[in-house]
Amino acid sequence: MTTVRQRRVGRGTEAAEDQPSEETNVKPDGKIPSDPAGGKLWNILSITVGGIVAISLGLLTSVYVATLHENDLWFSNIKEVEREISFRTECGLYYSYYKQMIQAASIQQGLHGLVYDNKTESVRTINILERMNVYQEVFLSILYRILPIQQYLEPVYFYIYTLFGLQAVYVIALYVTSWLLSGTWLSGLLAACWYITNRVDTTRVEFTIPLRENWALPFFAVQIAAITYLLRTHLQPVQERLTLMAVFIATFLFSLTWQFNQFMMLIQALALFILDCLDMLPTAKVTWLYIIQISGLLLVCVLQFFNSMILGSLLISFNVSVLIARTIQKNLKKGGLLNRLGKLILHVLLVLCLTLLINKFIKKILNLESDEHIFKFLKAKFGFGATRDFDANLYLCEEAFGLLPLNTFSRLSSTLLFYVYGFVLFLLTVAAVIVAFRNLSGSNQVQLKEKMEEYTVTLKPDAAYSLVHTILFGCLALSTMRMKYLWTSHMCVFASFGLCSAEVWKLLLKCLHLYTSQRTQVIRYSIPIIILLYISFKFWPGIMDELSELREFYDPDTVELMNWIKSNTPNTAVFAGSMQLLAGVKLCTGRTLTNHPHYEDKNLRERTKQIYQIYAKRSPGDVYGILRSFGTDYVILEDSICYERRHSRGCRLRDLLDVANGHIMDGLGENDPDLKPSLYPRFCEEIKKNLPSYTTHFTRVFQNKTFHVYKLAKHK
Repeated sequence: MTTVRQRRVGRGTEAAEDQPSEETNVKPDGKIPSDPAGGKLWNILSITVGGIVAISLGLLTSVYVATLHENDLWFSNIKEVEREISFRTECGLYYSYYKQMIQAASIQQGLHGLVYDNKTESVRTINILERMNVYQEVFLSILYRILPIQQYLEPVYFYIYTLFGLQAVYVIALYVTSWLLSGTWLSGLLAACWYITNRVDTTRVEFTIPLRENWALPFFAVQIAAITYLLRTHLQPVQERLTLMAVFIATFLFSLTWQFNQFMMLIQALALFILDCLDMLPTAKVTWLYIIQISGLLLVCVLQFFNSMILGSLLISFNVSVLIARTIQKNLKKGGLLNRLGKLILHVLLVLCLTLLINKFIKKILNLESDEHIFKFLKAKFGFGATRDFDANLYLCEEAFGLLPLNTFSRLSSTLLFYVYGFVLFLLTVAAVIVAFRNLSGSNQVQLKEKMEEYTVTLKPDAAYSLVHTILFGCLALSTMRMKYLWTSHMCVFASFGLCSAEVWKLLLKCLHLYTSQRTQVIRYSIPIIILLYISFKFWPGIMDELSELREFYDPDTVELMNWIKSNTPNTAVFAGSMQLLAGVKLCTGRTLTNHPHYEDKNLRERTKQIYQIYAKRSPGDVYGILRSFGTDYVILEDSICYERRHSRGCRLRDLLDVANGHIMDGLGENDPDLKPSLYPRFCEEIKKNLPSYTTHFTRVFQNKTFHVYKLAKHK
């Protein structure tokens, strides 16, 4: 085990070679075999059993979520249009490109259709491979076309089974990470069981299958497992190179499959930066990880036809700034406590200034504004001034982008996960503070080594990384509910590792003056087994009931709408409406859209705000002019938006539009003093009265209980 006192050198395998390893050849009963051959045989047996358990749990999780999906929708029995409608909002948009590639006359024609796409945004030709992270759909469609499985497996099943299969990879990666941290596969077993029993808070794959995070998070988990192994001591050069390759591949795949990759990896880079500054990680390995992040992101940038949002990411600016600052400040890790603190403060300020300067310079050169809505949202969310910006408020009013609800913690506590997590987090945070202080104060001098050996608190590099990782992603989850899945899955790993770790129990028992080696081994195995028995006894019946509960997809109004569009409108027709509904229109009917849910483009955001004037207080002539400017032939109005009650006053879509347009909101309540009454009634309400000023421009051609479709007149 690496002690912090012994890591003053900066090479990739800096730890002293003569350090004793407390993890080798340890049996579950805590005894170390005296026979080397017996110990080797025991290790092989343990790894074999642990590997079988990991694969079995991964496959069981995959089957579990697939069964839940089938039972919830009766997916195997419903019509194709109903299956496609079940891919809600942006999920339907992403799946439509898989369907488009499958239906193309050839792979080359399918790729050409994506690179020169004129159906996703009317009157514009865009490169889908540049704008969106859909290479996984491209790869999967090509694989489906070349494999001899068309007669046995429908394209939609090939798609969803791949996603459910990735859940197996996800669980195995979490299992392996916990095993590597604790030294026992029992920890991995507990992590996987917690992941499954806390499914509501650890994944949503069964009802949002094509969502980008469901593709990306398994690769992120693999990357974390590889980093955990990389940070171990005594790695041979070949092992280190292979592990770095695994980290790079996982980082690349994670970056390729999710547009928010840069923000997640920025948090990861911050974790590495903090630990490197506190001398708790080998500097050379941290440098390699910075380089891997940059190179992985740049490779994705090339594949996405030099997507400017990637080039202008804070991650690239930050990592480059850290490497430059480290070159400037070569003696950062020398000197006493006050000296080092002063250097660290200067180092942090230098990195921060360089990051902002480099990022500003890149965005200025590239004229980049694609991600400005994210920073507007963050500014408003954390109280740096109120905003009337439509895009920022659209995010602020969504529950998924709000604070993490308190009932999340009660659910996590019911499986004992949150209690154990809090216990381990407290112990390791205290240990990390002590270790960091010793490093900065320079008390790891050689002459004190023997004197302090018995009492020194230590923290392995992999455990230190896991600690800071969970703290930073915990902060992200607390501030933004949608990001909780990055935290809760790692929470399972972190809690199970701490509960099964000899180092954690040794630290606690030493503080209580109760430490013996035998007692530590008994506790680290008995308590996890007791918790596993508790989880099995309490949650197994519930899981069985859940698997036996059968429901069926039912959305007749949307099905009726999609069937009408396919039967009664030309293939070249252009549809306007809410971006969530239009994603389904594209998937189910193949018609051209005016806007869609992939919001990472400034022009699209401005276009969406204009299209949404159908729910604002605007004149029929204004709305008609806006819609025709985007080539609209039909507009779909939804009663659920026009008369929305899901959000409170001030967060309804019509309220956001009114405020952005400078109009007072409907209903009782306060309005800002500078808001004024509109000269016109609300368009989506007034158009249903069939007044001459509206029928001149719009003719109703379809309606049911939910939707109203109007055809636009083509005035000369």
